[in-house]
Amino acid sequence: MNTWLFGWPPETPRTSRKTYLQTSPYAGAADFSCLASRCANRSSIDHVSLADLLRNAFVYPPHTIYRDVKNVATGFALPHGMEDELRFHFAYQSTSALSRPPSGAVSDEILLNTYHQLLVRAVEQSTANMRNPWHLQSGGKDSTSLAIALADARPDTTCITYLGGKEENEIESARFVANQLGLRHEGLVCDPVRAYDRYLAMAPRMPLLTADFATLSYADLAAEISHQQGDGIIDGLGVDPYIGSPLHLKDHLLGLIARGVRMPGAWLKHPLVRRSFRLCFTLGTLQMNAFERHFPGSRFSDDEVDELLGWHVSSYSRKRMEAFQEDMQSARSAEAVRRIVLVVLEAAGFAKGMYPAQAMGLKLAYPYCDRLLCDWIFNDVPDDRLIGPRGESKVLMRRHIARHFDRLPYVKAKGSFRFDVQGLAKRRFEQVHAFALQACELLPGAPKWLEQHRHCLDNKFFASKFYLLAVTLPWLIAHLDDPTGGDAPSSPR
Repeated sequence: MNTWLFGWPPETPRTSRKTYLQTSPYAGAADFSCLASRCANRSSIDHVSLADLLRNAFVYPPHTIYRDVKNVATGFALPHGMEDELRFHFAYQSTSALSRPPSGAVSDEILLNTYHQLLVRAVEQSTANMRNPWHLQSGGKDSTSLAIALADARPDTTCITYLGGKEENEIESARFVANQLGLRHEGLVCDPVRAYDRYLAMAPRMPLLTADFATLSYADLAAEISHQQGDGIIDGLGVDPYIGSPLHLKDHLLGLIARGVRMPGAWLKHPLVRRSFRLCFTLGTLQMNAFERHFPGSRFSDDEVDELLGWHVSSYSRKRMEAFQEDMQSARSAEAVRRIVLVVLEAAGFAKGMYPAQAMGLKLAYPYCDRLLCDWIFNDVPDDRLIGPRGESKVLMRRHIARHFDRLPYVKAKGSFRFDVQGLAKRRFEQVHAFALQACELLPGAPKWLEQHRHCLDNKFFASKFYLLAVTLPWLIAHLDDPTGGDAPSSPR
């Protein structure tokens, strides 16, 4: 197979002035050992990456929170002779799969048997070094199909489901699946105080920084799994970019609303607006562009980010999207653009698990990132078994699940692994405000923003922004040798 397909790089030159970390699970386990004893100073922090975190909840690859550490994530490769330039190209577009058989050319029985065998093999290989694995079971299609393979490959696995909000009902569905398959199941209900305290304890050992909206959920889970004597985590991430993810009406509408408009922040704080999450979310969407609106969650606007960091940094963060421009321009459909978005989002999706797992000394397995499985699904499964003619997602997975359950057990309203952002804001405001004062040289506008919006934090729109500060600030304080001193921010390199 062409190893450039996934973007894993050739050997990094030893003479490189930068540190390159290979973090794509399609290329193997990430090695963060070079960052184990790193102590940063203010000039080593990439301020544009801070803007990325506040604007989008993660750092745009190939960048990291450090200026001199680059993230060779999925789709990126380091060409020989061009040490300082990482270029993006993701070849897993449907138009690249020239060998896919037509509908009906291969029977469902053969397809499902092959899929199951390859997934079982992927589980066996990726968990070979685990003696007590735990499966993050969301109750959705990916984790349910994976649980079926686990029952054959690793019946000693414990499934765990995280209940992050009152609107969710995944635990009942996930427990039913696990019990039917003979797997042990545990549930963990989100306690924002417990989760945040666990995150604060592990933050000094986390190699890099992400603010994905499930970061605290994953930190809570990693600490719980370690407490329960687990030594490895099995995660069902990684299948969407190569199997495809159709867009629905809501996605198209949000793309139309996202216009990159700048509006006065006072509008959102008006009493008639600040009480309504939907109205705030709509006005927040107006201020985004269509590409970034694909990213989940409510985040800081460009004007807010500039005020938080004390200079006009948001435009540099927006400029980082140019790394994906060539692929986006060559994409032939909205679904093709969505694949690129999903690859970019993997930088956050994998990071939220990798960094806490590293901090807790846990092994990680991503069976869906197995190269043989990926290659077979992408090239040998008919189009209508990936995305159905009516936009039904993951048809092959659905039929794999239907083989074992009369009714598909996953729920329609997903939400597992979310986090109680309002509960965190209510119970940890003073602590995060103290962090903001301690790190005011890096984020000089953070204390003021917190003070001005304290009365708004019962709205998830504002509480989500509080969450971004709550995750970002303590990591910075834990990793900087002097978070309150240093020179003024310099322009990005």
